[in-house]
Amino acid sequence: MASLLVGLVAFATPASAAPIDDQFQAWLAKDLWPEAKAKGISKATFDAAFDGVSPNLKLPDLVLPGEKPKTPKKQHQAEFGSPGNYFAEKTLGTVTAGGRTRAGTNAKTLAAIEKRFGVPAGVVLAIWGRESGFGAAKMPYDAFEVLGTKAFLATRKDMFRKELLAGLEMVERGLVSRKAMRSSWAGALGQPQFLPTSFLQHAVDFDGDGRADVWNSTPDTLASIANYLVHYGWVKGRDWGFEVTLPDNVSCALEGPDQGKKIADWAAMGITRVGGKPFPPNEARAEGFLMMPAGRNGPAFIVTPNFYVLKEYNESDVYALFIGHGADRIASSDRRFAGSWGKVDGLYRSDIASMQRGLEKLGYDVGGADGLPGFKTRRSIGDWQAKNGRAATCFPDKSVVEAMR
Repeated sequence: MASLLVGLVAFATPASAAPIDDQFQAWLAKDLWPEAKAKGISKATFDAAFDGVSPNLKLPDLVLPGEKPKTPKKQHQAEFGSPGNYFAEKTLGTVTAGGRTRAGTNAKTLAAIEKRFGVPAGVVLAIWGRESGFGAAKMPYDAFEVLGTKAFLATRKDMFRKELLAGLEMVERGLVSRKAMRSSWAGALGQPQFLPTSFLQHAVDFDGDGRADVWNSTPDTLASIANYLVHYGWVKGRDWGFEVTLPDNVSCALEGPDQGKKIADWAAMGITRVGGKPFPPNEARAEGFLMMPAGRNGPAFIVTPNFYVLKEYNESDVYALFIGHGADRIASSDRRFAGSWGKVDGLYRSDIASMQRGLEKLGYDVGGADGLPGFKTRRSIGDWQAKNGRAATCFPDKSVVEAMR
């Protein structure tokens, strides 16, 4: 999912728009239309979808004909920037205060959703608030312009082609009008910011009017968010995670969903919940995972499998943490993290990609040299730092980048 609260950024526009438009029209007619027709899309639906549509070359992550994909120099998505910036109180407070207000006005619906799906009210409210400002955010783009451009020119053409065909299916089946197909810059639709395949798989009619309407119906929107999470494995009765204090002798390189331990075993290593409360007994017996989105430069967490379900909504540790933390605040009070977000070096995405390639040459699995410091990159940095006599921070900085050049 692509959060609209991240902000929209203008990107440089190539000058060769006219020839690319010609190629786009040829691609629609000779490549996309035969497949759409085979999938049951009528010519009327297809023509209406692309009437007046041309490639939007201001969208990010495009590869123009004859060019090769490149790692962008700058990072435009806040989910992957300096972790602490993502939790600005202005943004977080807006979501949590708005969530508490709507928890009251939608209490009956939320109780019914939690009974049916097992997802707490705070979680669905936090996602609703983060994704579309509780439905207030305007969708600035024509969805077929975005999906068509990305299916033709994006670095992930195949994924967007699938989404484009799903969008055509939505209109063909009368699930949404052509006019209502407005989206974010990533092609996400409606109040939950679903991509078309997610709408087809997870949208729910919860208000009983006979159609799943994630554009105008609050019950449908909230139930669809919960249904999405259940599909990806939400475990009823478990929390998303806990902020913890990590002793100096516990390596930050133990982070990751593939290095789980019983939470009681983490506690036996000296890891404690902030605030002094013990882990709940049912959680202590179950598996948990160390998660440190800023390495030693920020708060530490023991998270549950539900944290990684939240990541299915947006493949970002800080996004999932925002939702979990926001849900806690909606349910209780505006309690901030106990740990502080330290200052991190202002690196370009291309710098981090270069560092990742250097770590790969040393045999580390960084999860791909994409310039995004996910858990595999963070723990690889920590392991390399420890082996080279450095303090293990598990987060990219200028010294590591220089050492990998």
